[in-house]
Amino acid sequence: MSIQLRINEIVEKFNKYDDWEDRYRELIKFGKEIPEMDEQYKVEENKVKGCQSQVWLWPTFDEGIIHFQADSDAAIVKGIIGVLLYVYGQSTPMEILTTKPSFIDDIGLRQHLSMSRANGLNSMLKQISIYAMAFQAKSNMNG
Repeated sequence: MSIQLRINEIVEKFNKYDDWEDRYRELIKFGKEIPEMDEQYKVEENKVKGCQSQVWLWPTFDEGIIHFQADSDAAIVKGIIGVLLYVYGQSTPMEILTTKPSFIDDIGLRQHLSMSRANGLNSMLKQISIYAMAFQAKSNMNG
């Protein structure tokens, strides 16, 4: 499934709710659906800097596709990373780099986060982009 189709699904899922309590429940559900992160990757160098909660993000690159493992110690934050992995996981570096996170605003998430969580969201997006740039550069050198 393409990134755009996954974005369309996310927007549709969240926008069917008028109430933000329901949207938060949906967000937490995304966090619960993240596959368990291998403990060996929950190390300092995989922590996303700039998040108030602990967030770990570990990428792997296989046959041109980036796969992520992630976890957080906070339910809402784990939901946020779950949404980001749903959209950006299983994608090529170029797909990630050319897909702006406008869906975050389309579902109204950014304006319903505290300042520290919004900063954490930006840090997660930045880290995903950094990994995508690194894997893109690596594939350009090998290709």
